[in-house]
Amino acid sequence: MKSYLAAAVQMTSLPDLDKNLAQAEELIELAVRRGAELVSLPENFAFLGTEEDKIEQAGAIATKTEKFLKTAAQKFQVTLVGGGFPVPVGKEGKVYNTALLVGPNGEELSRYEKAHLFDVDLPDGNTYRESRTVMAGVKLPDVYHSEQLGGIGLSVCYDVRFPELYRHLSKLGADVLFVPAAFTAYTGKDHWQVLLQARAIENTCYVIAPAQTGTHYAMRQTHGHAMIIDPWGVILADAGDLPGVAIAEISPQRLARARAQMPSLQHRVFA
Repeated sequence: MKSYLAAAVQMTSLPDLDKNLAQAEELIELAVRRGAELVSLPENFAFLGTEEDKIEQAGAIATKTEKFLKTAAQKFQVTLVGGGFPVPVGKEGKVYNTALLVGPNGEELSRYEKAHLFDVDLPDGNTYRESRTVMAGVKLPDVYHSEQLGGIGLSVCYDVRFPELYRHLSKLGADVLFVPAAFTAYTGKDHWQVLLQARAIENTCYVIAPAQTGTHYAMRQTHGHAMIIDPWGVILADAGDLPGVAIAEISPQRLARARAQMPSLQHRVFA
């Protein structure tokens, strides 16, 4: 593993696939121009609209998005995380919320289908029933081991509240944990940062969290603050509340130092 720059993209995605992919490409290019070799896109980066519209367009979204990720990775010669887009599930009339890791040659390196679905009634009047249109993934994510970039583990948004998933990834040798998200504005102000820091600290891993921000449609608002956090819990980059890119160095020396200073992973009593 070498030292390199990673980027967490922040977007305000809309119910418009082509516009969203165009915005994503611009932000990937911006990150690459600033030296990033590992670039991540947030949950729902390709489409953020009503559940009905998402299901109606799911086939087209899945096809165009996978092609986009592979083409963009090749075009910019970068490793790319596309965090959370709908992929139809057989004849179920539902989709998997799918995250994809793609290499610079356009090859798929890892795929994860979101396991924890966001079914919540919030005090701000918003109700979320992700399970109405999304099928929960049944497989734990794997870790892709890159000689250059380290061990990479995927998750999606609401997963961040379930530490056992990240412990699983750390036991598989993860060095970098991805949390692409469309975190609600209401919960984000209180929980987003502290949850990300907790996952970084308890697993002594870098956490890279690309995010959605702003108003997308009707009452749907997201928190923003795409972040990169080091294994000691230090926030290295924060994109604020506007579309853009958070960029920071991923350092194997910093990783080793944090794990030597706090060797908690070696002290686990329960598996």
